Formats: sequence, structure tokens, C-alpha cells
Amino acid sequence: MAWPNPFRRRTADTRTCWGYTFDLTPDHLTPEQAHPLKHSYDVLGEDALDALNELFPPPTTGTTFHPQNDKPQDVPSTVPDRKSTEGHTGEPPSPTNKPKPKRDLYDLLKNNHHRDPRLTALWTQVNTVPPWVDWAQIARGQDVFYRYGGATLTGLAYQSLLGGMGANRVVEVLARTGGFGVNVARHRLFETTQHILQCTRSLESIQPGGEGFASSIRVRLLHASVRQRILKLTKTRPSYYDVQEYGIPINDLDSIATIGTFSGTIIWLSLPRQGIFLRQQEIQDYIALWRLIAHYIGTPTEYFSTPPRAKSMMESLLMNEINPSQTSQTLANNIIRALENQPPAYASRSFLEANARWLNGGELCDALGLGRPSYYHTCLVAGQCILFMFVCYLNRSIDYLDKRKVANLKRIFWQLIVESKFGLKGEETAFEFKYVPMFDTVTYKGEHEEMRDGAVSGVERTNLRAFVLGIMGMGVMAFVGVRCGIAVVGGVWRVGRHGVGLARGLV
Repeated sequence: MAWPNPFRRRTADTRTCWGYTFDLTPDHLTPEQAHPLKHSYDVLGEDALDALNELFPPPTTGTTFHPQNDKPQDVPSTVPDRKSTEGHTGEPPSPTNKPKPKRDLYDLLKNNHHRDPRLTALWTQVNTVPPWVDWAQIARGQDVFYRYGGATLTGLAYQSLLGGMGANRVVEVLARTGGFGVNVARHRLFETTQHILQCTRSLESIQPGGEGFASSIRVRLLHASVRQRILKLTKTRPSYYDVQEYGIPINDLDSIATIGTFSGTIIWLSLPRQGIFLRQQEIQDYIALWRLIAHYIGTPTEYFSTPPRAKSMMESLLMNEINPSQTSQTLANNIIRALENQPPAYASRSFLEANARWLNGGELCDALGLGRPSYYHTCLVAGQCILFMFVCYLNRSIDYLDKRKVANLKRIFWQLIVESKFGLKGEETAFEFKYVPMFDTVTYKGEHEEMRDGAVSGVERTNLRAFVLGIMGMGVMAFVGVRCGIAVVGGVWRVGRHGVGLARGLV
């Protein structure tokens, strides 16, 4: 829910976009200033991918995901650049034809960076720690993610990812991969969350050689693979993807937007709309963490050099890039459909849509074609916010509780997202190229599925209790406040009367 500020003073530079109001500054980009970023991209990463493909040609056949049914399909051998994603050639394994290991581009880069200048250039760049990196600050930034863990994950799911589907240019690329078909969208969300968890598990994980560092490089090379594939198809059939209108696939502006939605959007939109406001030092630390991830992933880092500049870029993108299309509606609906009634929470569609509306506002959710839930489900989200505020503010005010919560959530989130049978089932993704763009790729809109009769979501019950307790608590505080006010006024009145009586006696 986008809460308006009744005390804001509007000027000629004040803008309101999708329920969010801000003032323009010299750091905000105009559409004309942002346009070149749509046609620039990570050349270093793409050159390295070319070198790896020359040294280690990808298999000519394999399996990929066909977006119409989201099941693996054989890739014809006539398409030379479709990469194997299951580690085999499509033939059934036999004693003489054993499954081959997955093609891990990071391992290939790590072990062979000395064999080609293009690989050396990329390896040197990612292993050179920028002078602005303060490792103590990066570690504090990692703790910020877990300090507000539940609220942060809620913001990532319903605003950064679902609300981000309003960026009509970006969704044109996502739709062509088929990775947001309703049967695979949930798995895709878990993979994205795995990357974030790997980047925040420990300081060593985000330093060169760590698992978060490695995942970031894998994502960088995956982006290069998708970009090359779409541009190659476009050369054959120009109508497949309009480069003039949408820009180069996964361009610099898209990459900046991705880093921004995982950092600035969480800080200045998601958490405040859940009643949580970060301290200034936490903001600086969290932006610094994502600036380092941007460095690894091949994104221009200067736009995250300071919190004010990161905030200005977030607002510029909100103003210039959010323009939902029919494709936006399809992908947003598929995210909701992929999450509804799923374990372990079994949250209803109405509750999910209430979360989306609370965080993104009604205007954007209407444009995304999301339903309008009842007041009951909105009250459940209010209860969730009350619960988050109570837990987060209590824990951060006591150092012992804060450290314990951060340590516990690091373990719990990893178990839930990566190890549990409801998540990735212990199979960490290597971000291989499995959602391969094809001419016949179509991401269909999933159908709504009603919750089972009598089924009630556990998370909804918890939020209802929190809402009721919150209302009762506010009622008690209001009652005590009124009684105290009456007592104070009564005391002042009695003192006044006593003073008047004393004065009359003296007279």
C-alpha cells in the first residue's frame, strides 16, 4: 500500500509515478539520457563467452525447456548453438554412454583463463577488488538482508520480481526464454533467491572465489548466452525481437534496473510500505553490497556509488521504464499462479494479490491485470506488517537478539529455498542455459486454481492473529492514552481551580 505523505510540499520538480512521489534532481535520468544504455551491454562477458565456446564447443543436441508445456524437449541437432542443460546428448545413458557433467562456464573460465586473452581480461576484472570496497561494510550489508529477512523476501517476491514485470521492455526478453511459464516460474524464483542467498551467506562467499562470487559470474555468462541467442534469431527473422524499440537484450539499463530492484526498491519502497525504515548506515551498507555484485555481474557500478544516486536511478526507472503490456500481465499472473496454494505456506491467490497490491499500489496492479482481493485479505497483510515490525524492531534494538536472528535466518532460508523438498531439493543451480529462446517460444498465461475445500493457509492464520493482536494492542494503548490525557487535564483543572480559590482568599 503506497502511503501518501500529507506533509510533502509539492514543487515544479515533484513527480508521482505508480503511487510513489519524489522530487527530480540532477541525478535523475531523462529518457534521452537513458537511451544509450539500452544499446550498450557487457562486451567483456560476451567476448569471454565467445572464447569459451571456441575452446569448448557446447553440445549440438541436448534438452531445453519448451515454454508451451514447460517440460524438457529434445533440441534438434540442426541448431548448433543450443546448449545441453542436463549434462547429456539426449541419448539414453548406457555403460558406454554415461551422462556427462553439466557444462559449468564458471569452472571453464576459472581453469582456462590463461588460454585466451579474452578470458584473461574477464578473470582479471572480476578478481580485481575495486578501491571503493570496504569488506567490513560488505559484511554489514549482508546482515541487513537477514535483519529484515521476512519483509525483505516479501519485497523481493511481490515487488522486485512481480512488480518488476511492469517493465515492458524487460518482459519481452523474459517471455522469449519461456522461463516464466506457470510450471517453471516457481523454480525460477527459487533459483534467483539461491543467488541472493549465496551472495549473503558469509563474507567469504562474496569475495573472489566464494560461492556468491562464482554464481554472479555464472549469471553474467548466462545473460551473455541469452543475448547472443536472441540476436542470432533476430538476424534470421527481424520481426522476432525489435532491437530498435526494446534495445539490446539484457542491456546496461536492464542490468542496472535488476540491481536496483534488489537494492534500492527494497530500501525505499518495499520495507517502508511494510512499516520498516532502515537506518542511514544500513542503507549505505546494503547499497555497497549490491554495488559489488553489480561489479561481478558486469553492470555499470557508478549508479550505485552513493545512496542518493541509487535512489535517483530507482526513481528514474520507475518513471521511464514501468509501462505494463499484455506480456507483463501474462508473466505477473504466472508468478501468482505458480505460488498460490503451494507448500509450505499454501497461501491463497487472494492473499498473494493482497500482498502485491499492498507493496505496488492499486494502479500498477490494475495495469498488471491482478485481481482485487477482499478487505479480509488486506487485513491479513496488515497483520503480516505488524508482525514484521514487531520482530524486526525488537531484534535490531538488542544486539544479542539481532546476531542470533541473522545467524538463524541464514540457516533457515538456505534450508527452505535450497535444501527442502519444497524448494530446489538440494540441487543447487549452476545457472546453465536451459531456457533457450526459440522462434516458437510462447509464454502462456496460467489458469487459476481454486484452493482445496476446507484448506486454510497457515501463514494466513498467523497474520490474522497478528492483526487481531495488533488492533487489540492499539486499542489498549489508545485507552491508556485517553485515560492519561484525562488525568493530566483533570489535574491541570484542579490545580487551576485551587489557584483561583487561593487567589480569592488572599483578596
